Amino acid sequence: MLAGRVAARSFRVAAPRFQRAATRSFAEAAAKPADASARPPIELFGVDGTYASALYTAASKSQSLDSVSKALESLTSTFEKDSRLQALISAPTLTAEDKKQIIAELQKTTGVQDKTNTVSNFLDTLAENNRLSVLEGVCSKFAQLISASRGEVEMTIISAAPLDAKVVKQLETAVSKSQYVGANKKLKVVPKVDPTIRGGLVVEIGDRTIDLSVSSRMAKMNKLLQETL
Repeated sequence: MLAGRVAARSFRVAAPRFQRAATRSFAEAAAKPADASARPPIELFGVDGTYASALYTAASKSQSLDSVSKALESLTSTFEKDSRLQALISAPTLTAEDKKQIIAELQKTTGVQDKTNTVSNFLDTLAENNRLSVLEGVCSKFAQLISASRGEVEMTIISAAPLDAKVVKQLETAVSKSQYVGANKKLKVVPKVDPTIRGGLVVEIGDRTIDLSVSSRMAKMNKLLQETL
Protein backbone atom coordinates (compact mmCIF):
# COMPACT_ATOMS: atom_id res chain seq x y z
CA MET A 1 0.00 0.00 0.00
CA LEU A 2 1.10 3.56 -0.73
CA ALA A 3 0.72 4.70 2.88
CA GLY A 4 3.05 1.94 4.04
CA ARG A 5 5.72 2.84 1.48
CA VAL A 6 5.56 6.50 2.36
CA ALA A 7 5.67 5.89 6.10
CA ALA A 8 8.69 3.64 5.70
CA ARG A 9 10.65 6.12 3.62
CA SER A 10 9.58 9.64 4.48
CA PHE A 11 11.02 9.83 7.95
CA ARG A 12 14.45 8.51 7.09
CA VAL A 13 15.20 9.81 3.60
CA ALA A 14 16.50 13.35 3.22
CA ALA A 15 14.76 15.13 0.37
CA PRO A 16 15.69 18.30 -1.55
CA ARG A 17 13.79 21.48 -0.85
CA PHE A 18 10.54 22.24 -2.66
CA GLN A 19 10.82 23.81 -6.09
CA ARG A 20 9.33 27.02 -4.76
CA ALA A 21 9.65 28.90 -8.03
CA ALA A 22 7.48 26.31 -9.78
CA THR A 23 4.99 26.35 -6.90
CA ARG A 24 4.70 30.14 -7.01
CA SER A 25 4.36 30.00 -10.79
CA PHE A 26 1.39 27.63 -10.51
CA ALA A 27 -0.28 29.69 -7.80
CA GLU A 28 0.16 32.92 -9.75
CA ALA A 29 -1.15 31.38 -12.98
CA ALA A 30 -4.24 30.03 -11.23
CA ALA A 31 -4.84 33.38 -9.52
CA LYS A 32 -4.88 35.41 -12.75
CA PRO A 33 -8.30 36.15 -14.26
CA ALA A 34 -9.22 33.28 -16.56
CA ASP A 35 -10.55 33.78 -20.06
CA ALA A 36 -13.85 32.17 -20.98
CA SER A 37 -12.25 28.96 -22.27
CA ALA A 38 -10.24 28.39 -19.09
CA ARG A 39 -12.95 29.31 -16.59
CA PRO A 40 -14.48 26.39 -14.60
CA PRO A 41 -17.88 25.40 -16.04
CA ILE A 42 -19.63 25.44 -12.66
CA GLU A 43 -19.07 27.17 -9.32
CA LEU A 44 -17.79 25.01 -6.47
CA PHE A 45 -17.60 25.79 -2.77
CA GLY A 46 -15.39 24.85 0.16
CA VAL A 47 -11.61 24.68 0.35
CA ASP A 48 -11.46 21.60 -1.89
CA GLY A 49 -13.76 23.29 -4.40
CA THR A 50 -11.53 26.38 -4.50
CA TYR A 51 -8.42 24.31 -5.14
CA ALA A 52 -10.20 22.15 -7.73
CA SER A 53 -11.31 25.29 -9.59
CA ALA A 54 -7.77 26.72 -9.50
CA LEU A 55 -6.40 23.45 -10.84
CA TYR A 56 -8.99 23.39 -13.63
CA THR A 57 -8.01 26.91 -14.67
CA ALA A 58 -4.29 26.10 -14.60
CA ALA A 59 -4.82 22.87 -16.58
CA SER A 60 -6.96 24.70 -19.15
CA LYS A 61 -4.31 27.38 -19.64
CA SER A 62 -1.59 24.74 -20.08
CA GLN A 63 -3.86 22.61 -22.33
CA SER A 64 -3.41 19.62 -20.05
CA LEU A 65 -6.97 18.97 -18.89
CA ASP A 66 -7.04 15.39 -20.17
CA SER A 67 -3.78 14.34 -18.51
CA VAL A 68 -4.62 16.12 -15.26
CA SER A 69 -8.06 14.49 -15.22
CA LYS A 70 -6.51 11.04 -15.68
CA ALA A 71 -3.97 11.74 -12.95
CA LEU A 72 -6.67 12.72 -10.45
CA GLU A 73 -8.79 9.70 -11.38
CA SER A 74 -5.79 7.51 -10.53
CA LEU A 75 -5.33 9.36 -7.23
CA THR A 76 -8.99 8.75 -6.41
CA SER A 77 -8.46 5.02 -6.98
CA THR A 78 -5.40 5.16 -4.73
CA PHE A 79 -7.43 6.69 -1.89
CA GLU A 80 -10.12 4.03 -2.35
CA LYS A 81 -7.59 1.20 -2.22
CA ASP A 82 -5.54 2.51 0.71
CA SER A 83 -7.66 3.42 3.73
CA ARG A 84 -4.63 4.70 5.68
CA LEU A 85 -3.56 7.27 3.10
CA GLN A 86 -5.93 10.06 4.18
CA ALA A 87 -4.78 9.80 7.80
CA LEU A 88 -1.15 9.85 6.71
CA ILE A 89 -1.33 12.99 4.58
CA SER A 90 -3.45 14.74 7.25
CA ALA A 91 -0.90 14.20 10.04
CA PRO A 92 0.02 17.60 11.60
CA THR A 93 3.57 16.42 12.34
CA LEU A 94 4.63 16.08 8.69
CA THR A 95 7.84 17.93 7.85
CA ALA A 96 8.71 19.46 4.48
CA GLU A 97 10.83 16.39 3.74
CA ASP A 98 7.94 14.07 4.62
CA LYS A 99 5.61 15.96 2.30
CA LYS A 100 8.14 15.82 -0.52
CA GLN A 101 8.32 12.03 -0.20
CA ILE A 102 4.53 11.77 -0.12
CA ILE A 103 4.23 13.84 -3.29
CA ALA A 104 6.83 11.69 -5.03
CA GLU A 105 4.90 8.52 -4.14
CA LEU A 106 1.57 10.05 -5.16
CA GLN A 107 2.92 11.05 -8.54
CA LYS A 108 4.06 7.47 -9.16
CA THR A 109 0.48 6.28 -8.78
CA THR A 110 -0.95 8.66 -11.41
CA GLY A 111 0.50 6.73 -14.34
CA VAL A 112 0.53 9.79 -16.61
CA GLN A 113 3.26 11.97 -18.06
CA ASP A 114 3.00 15.35 -16.39
CA LYS A 115 4.68 17.22 -19.26
CA THR A 116 3.43 20.63 -18.14
CA ASN A 117 4.21 19.95 -14.44
CA THR A 118 0.64 21.02 -13.63
CA VAL A 119 -0.03 18.12 -11.28
CA SER A 120 3.44 18.31 -9.71
CA ASN A 121 3.18 22.05 -9.08
CA PHE A 122 -0.34 21.65 -7.72
CA LEU A 123 0.72 18.98 -5.22
CA ASP A 124 3.63 21.20 -4.19
CA THR A 125 1.18 24.05 -3.62
CA LEU A 126 -1.03 21.87 -1.41
CA ALA A 127 1.99 20.74 0.59
CA GLU A 128 3.38 24.24 1.02
CA ASN A 129 -0.01 25.51 2.20
CA ASN A 130 -0.50 22.52 4.56
CA ARG A 131 -3.52 21.42 2.53
CA LEU A 132 -2.60 17.89 1.47
CA SER A 133 -5.49 16.72 3.63
CA VAL A 134 -8.00 18.15 1.08
CA LEU A 135 -6.50 16.25 -1.87
CA GLU A 136 -9.13 13.50 -1.90
CA GLY A 137 -11.89 16.13 -1.89
CA VAL A 138 -10.13 18.05 -4.66
CA CYS A 139 -10.06 14.90 -6.81
CA SER A 140 -13.81 14.49 -6.34
CA LYS A 141 -14.59 18.15 -7.07
CA PHE A 142 -12.30 18.18 -10.11
CA ALA A 143 -14.22 15.20 -11.52
CA GLN A 144 -17.42 17.27 -11.18
CA LEU A 145 -15.82 20.07 -13.19
CA ILE A 146 -14.74 17.68 -15.94
CA SER A 147 -18.22 16.14 -16.09
CA ALA A 148 -19.81 19.57 -16.35
CA SER A 149 -17.39 20.60 -19.11
CA ARG A 150 -18.47 17.53 -21.09
CA GLY A 151 -22.15 18.34 -20.68
CA GLU A 152 -22.71 15.50 -18.24
CA VAL A 153 -25.22 15.43 -15.39
CA GLU A 154 -23.99 13.22 -12.58
CA MET A 155 -26.40 10.91 -10.79
CA THR A 156 -25.13 9.18 -7.66
CA ILE A 157 -27.04 6.06 -6.64
CA ILE A 158 -26.37 5.08 -3.03
CA SER A 159 -27.42 1.61 -1.89
CA ALA A 160 -26.78 -0.54 1.17
CA ALA A 161 -25.28 -3.28 -1.02
CA PRO A 162 -23.96 -3.33 -4.60
CA LEU A 163 -26.79 -3.07 -7.11
CA ASP A 164 -27.26 -5.42 -10.02
CA ALA A 165 -26.08 -3.85 -13.29
CA LYS A 166 -29.56 -4.38 -14.75
CA VAL A 167 -31.15 -2.32 -11.97
CA VAL A 168 -28.62 0.49 -12.45
CA LYS A 169 -29.34 0.52 -16.18
CA GLN A 170 -33.10 0.72 -15.56
CA LEU A 171 -32.63 3.70 -13.25
CA GLU A 172 -30.33 5.36 -15.78
CA THR A 173 -32.88 4.93 -18.56
CA ALA A 174 -35.73 6.26 -16.46
CA VAL A 175 -33.86 9.36 -15.21
CA SER A 176 -32.41 10.13 -18.65
CA LYS A 177 -35.95 10.77 -19.88
CA SER A 178 -36.96 12.86 -16.87
CA GLN A 179 -36.91 16.58 -16.13
CA TYR A 180 -33.75 16.13 -14.06
CA VAL A 181 -31.61 15.87 -17.21
CA GLY A 182 -31.75 18.90 -19.49
CA ALA A 183 -31.63 18.93 -23.26
CA ASN A 184 -28.32 18.00 -24.86
CA LYS A 185 -27.05 16.64 -21.56
CA LYS A 186 -25.55 13.21 -20.88
CA LEU A 187 -26.27 11.30 -17.69
CA LYS A 188 -23.28 9.96 -15.79
CA VAL A 189 -24.18 7.28 -13.23
CA VAL A 190 -21.99 6.81 -10.15
CA PRO A 191 -23.04 3.85 -7.95
CA LYS A 192 -21.93 3.98 -4.30
CA VAL A 193 -22.39 1.60 -1.39
CA ASP A 194 -23.26 2.84 2.10
CA PRO A 195 -24.44 0.11 4.52
CA THR A 196 -25.69 2.74 7.00
CA ILE A 197 -28.79 3.45 4.88
CA ARG A 198 -29.84 -0.16 5.71
CA GLY A 199 -31.85 -0.61 2.52
CA GLY A 200 -33.63 1.23 -0.26
CA LEU A 201 -31.88 3.93 -2.28
CA VAL A 202 -30.65 7.50 -2.08
CA VAL A 203 -30.43 9.17 -5.50
CA GLU A 204 -28.52 12.44 -5.89
CA ILE A 205 -28.78 14.46 -9.13
CA GLY A 206 -27.03 17.80 -9.06
CA ASP A 207 -28.39 19.67 -6.04
CA ARG A 208 -31.42 17.36 -5.75
CA THR A 209 -31.63 14.39 -3.38
CA ILE A 210 -34.31 11.69 -3.48
CA ASP A 211 -34.09 9.76 -0.21
CA LEU A 212 -35.88 6.40 -0.38
CA SER A 213 -33.65 4.71 2.18
CA VAL A 214 -34.81 2.51 5.04
CA SER A 215 -32.81 4.62 7.51
CA SER A 216 -34.70 7.72 6.39
CA ARG A 217 -38.06 6.01 6.82
CA MET A 218 -37.04 4.81 10.29
CA ALA A 219 -35.98 8.33 11.28
CA LYS A 220 -39.34 9.73 10.14
CA MET A 221 -41.19 7.00 12.02
CA ASN A 222 -39.20 7.64 15.21
CA LYS A 223 -39.90 11.35 14.95
CA LEU A 224 -43.62 10.69 14.47
CA LEU A 225 -43.70 8.39 17.51
CA GLN A 226 -41.89 10.94 19.67
CA GLU A 227 -44.33 13.66 18.66
CA THR A 228 -47.33 11.41 19.29
CA LEU A 229 -46.30 9.96 22.67
